[in-house]
Amino acid sequence: MRLGFFSRLLNEVPADERYRLAAEQIGHAESFGFDTAWVAQHHFDGAEGGLPAPLIFLAHVAARTSRIRLGTGIITLPLEHPVRVAEDTAVLDLLTGGRLEVGVGSGGTPSSFTAFGTESARRAAVYAEHLAVLVDAWSGRDLGGGNRLYPAAPRLLDAVWEATFSVSGGARAGRAGNGLMLSRTQPRPEEHPEATLAEIQRPIVDAYYENLPTGTAPRIVASRTAFVADSRAEALRYAERGLSRARLPFETSRDRITAFDVHVGTPQDVIDSLKADPTLDRVTDLVLQVHSVDPPHPLILRSIELLATEVAPAFGWAPAPATEMTSTRTGTA
Repeated sequence: MRLGFFSRLLNEVPADERYRLAAEQIGHAESFGFDTAWVAQHHFDGAEGGLPAPLIFLAHVAARTSRIRLGTGIITLPLEHPVRVAEDTAVLDLLTGGRLEVGVGSGGTPSSFTAFGTESARRAAVYAEHLAVLVDAWSGRDLGGGNRLYPAAPRLLDAVWEATFSVSGGARAGRAGNGLMLSRTQPRPEEHPEATLAEIQRPIVDAYYENLPTGTAPRIVASRTAFVADSRAEALRYAERGLSRARLPFETSRDRITAFDVHVGTPQDVIDSLKADPTLDRVTDLVLQVHSVDPPHPLILRSIELLATEVAPAFGWAPAPATEMTSTRTGTA
């Protein structure tokens, strides 16, 4: 299992400071052996997510790091020109030394589509069309008029991850041999409002495995909210503050923690909580974020440290050997 860090860039500071702090957090994750770092893309609403241009930000982070793999979680593909995405990712993958992971999805904020001249109602169809063009470009196929992608980027065909809330989306990702991205939380069905996240996501994972071509290695990211602190009281205090921002009608902090699928507390609290999630037995990547708690920057850094040194090892994870890290930095592995 690989260990990842995920950021929505939501520190309560101006945008330039958000970017500086997120870059520092990713560098901190690299220093503690995290395998991957992922950033979300959100347009227009800074309270929802602080980054509309993830590839530009990752280019900046790539120059500050040397080993950690860098991923988009996600690029909202219906709002992008797929050939430009192909070009930008091809260049960025070269600049990172082949460290780019490309997570894509159809997007979840209908109001964002208007500004891009796209109908939210058509996003599933546009997503499929744009993903097909993206794959054609990376594959070196004719994009019209004899034009082919430069620089070539065939490696990225094995770096695609599809985010989905649905069983059909899991099946689609499996058929394509792409990675599957599972969300940190998702809406409960009206007929089963008390369903656990694992109960909702198990059929998605089943559909993915059932449709994966024979001989294709599975790639499944499970994103989870995990805020670890040195004391349970400290963790719960910041969880209460962060989760209450949503202004949803939950009477207690425990209700909010359950509703947002949050794993919070001391390292042992979070270990026990995560071990109760059977989905994690079937994933290849555990990617952890502090949203929706969103504590201050120093506590995010401390949480990263505790995740790497105490929580993740309980799931069989260990950082890459120092010799491997060194050889990767020098370009010899």
